[in-house]
This record gives sequence, structure tokens and C-alpha cells, in this order.
Amino acid sequence: MFVKQISVFVENARGTLSRVTEVLAENGINIRALSIADTTDFGILRLIVQNPDKAVEVLRANEITVKATDVLVVEIDDQPAGLHKALSALRDADVQVEYMYAFVTKKEDEAYVILKSDNPQKAMAALTAKGVRVVPAKDVYEL
Repeated sequence: MFVKQISVFVENARGTLSRVTEVLAENGINIRALSIADTTDFGILRLIVQNPDKAVEVLRANEITVKATDVLVVEIDDQPAGLHKALSALRDADVQVEYMYAFVTKKEDEAYVILKSDNPQKAMAALTAKGVRVVPAKDVYEL
């Protein structure tokens, strides 16, 4: 049920991001979702891609610093309180969210939220117990 997210260390310099996307494009790897957090000198580009193992391989082969991390992808109803249902399930289970970001799906009434928690197994159990769908990796990669 876990989805592999790749995290890429990127220097805050002109062309750094386009180099990452260039390598992925040259290798036929489609980006499904992304988030970037930056500081003055560098950033962390977090990506959900179609083929994470291949992405890690080709980025490393091009001397780009990359790491794979397991995250959960949760299906959220696109309506008021949709996200609250998932977050309150985690709060009630005493699971901390380290970070999260969202992306839309091809379905009109749903969105996906990617989240990294301090206890992924406990998070998955808490979410499913409250009726929140944890999206299988295969479904995310095939979007």
C-alpha cells in the first residue's frame, strides 16, 4: 500500500530543476505529483513518478542526489471536511504528519493527498479504520 516518493536534493541555481525534469523526460518517466520546499541555498524536490525505481537509477546515473521514501496516498472527498476526516483519524491515533501535499485525480469529486508520517503502519491502520481509502501504489503509478 505504500507509494515510493523520490526526493531530490536541488541547489537553488538556474537550471537545476530543469536538469531533473530533463533526465526524467529522456527516460520516459512521467511525473504524477510534486512538491518543493526550499531554503536560501537548496531545496528538496519531492516527486511521485510513474516508475520510481527507474527514476532513482537514472537520476543517480546522472549524478543527481536522490532518495526513495515510502509515503501514503490517501483519497479525499473533494468537499468541506474531506481532509479533516483523514487528519482527525491520524490525530485520534496519535500519529504525527511530517509533511503532506495534494494533487487532483481524473475523478471530479476526489483528490489525493500524499502524506509522510512518523508511523506509516499505524497511520494506514487508523485511516482505513475510519473509512479513509489508502490508494494502492499501482493505482497511483498508473494515473
